[in-house]
Amino acid sequence: MKILRNELKNELHIRTQKDFPKEGIEFIDIMPLIIQKETFNEIIDKFVDELANKKVEYIVGPEARGLIIGAAVATKLNIGFIPVRKAGKLPPITVEKQFEYEKEYGKDKLELPKLVNDNYGGKKIYILDDIYATGNTMKAIKNAIEEVGGIVVGQGVIMNIKELNDAKDVFSLLDVNEE
Repeated sequence: MKILRNELKNELHIRTQKDFPKEGIEFIDIMPLIIQKETFNEIIDKFVDELANKKVEYIVGPEARGLIIGAAVATKLNIGFIPVRKAGKLPPITVEKQFEYEKEYGKDKLELPKLVNDNYGGKKIYILDDIYATGNTMKAIKNAIEEVGGIVVGQGVIMNIKELNDAKDVFSLLDVNEE
């Protein structure tokens, strides 16, 4: 992995695993960035700074690492957090929208939960996740939010794998190539 841009001051401890979760895929494990308190706090602070003036009402974070990062940022900003879960993890009566999409190593199905005492109409939402590869996860989440009336005001990730996408509207702390 080649780092093209790094906005983090703390040491990067990123693990990679070839042929996981299937042959031909190189898994990038950013969990060490979350495990180290100094780096995790720096990541959260960088996203808080990025969102400070965006008037965001909710952060949406997909399972699994987006849940961790998104909840921490939402807490610091004192706004709501919406967890996007894998299909079947939420009781059917709590699901607002279910949607499928293609990942770089297969298909996946996610569920957007209903809000409490409200709906998505006109709500300003920021999507936050760990890694942006092909972008299909974030694109699917964005489409689902917009289909139920929400307004996606931005998207952010810890790491953007630049060679796999041409995203110009995704905020990232690290830009890499898989080389």
